[in-house]
Amino acid sequence: MSLQRPKGPVLRRVCLWWQRVKGAAPGAAASGIVALGIGMGALAQPVYFLVGHEAPDFALRAVTGSNVRLSEHRGDVVVISFWSSRCTPCRTQLAALDRSLATYRSAGLQMYGINVDDDQSRALEFAHGGQAASFQLLLDPQKAVSRRYQVDNLPMTVLIDRNGTVRYVLRDYSAKSDDLYLRQLRTLLNE
Repeated sequence: MSLQRPKGPVLRRVCLWWQRVKGAAPGAAASGIVALGIGMGALAQPVYFLVGHEAPDFALRAVTGSNVRLSEHRGDVVVISFWSSRCTPCRTQLAALDRSLATYRSAGLQMYGINVDDDQSRALEFAHGGQAASFQLLLDPQKAVSRRYQVDNLPMTVLIDRNGTVRYVLRDYSAKSDDLYLRQLRTLLNE
């Protein structure tokens, strides 16, 4: 999970709070900063707008194989990872996703990586290179799907349940987020 800078009304509340803290006694400012740091995680990660809603359908060209339409995979748990060939955490995450697909494919797991590179030749080079994933890598050259999913950080992973509803979104990759991803994935596969 990554922290993102607060925007809009949240940022205004933080600024107003900071103005009050600056005018307070010196000890109060330090304790206020600690309180802000503790609460910032909740402020910084807004609720993803698609959680609990039907995943937007798309049809994209795969680097190898046939085109993919999301709606054709109702009844399966689907994981979508938005990635870029220049993003080091994306490469690490794709390898981790590949391992989870090898483990859970037989339980009804489908997985797709959607590339958001401006230069599609870089995506093709990555896909045909030695570190390519075993799941289909899709190209989104006009970034229409990325916009519909409001991708705001890379890698971004969307977990979709068997009914086509977005249930979880991870906006970063780390060892902690990998553990969280596996718990969320197991929950969906067991439903």
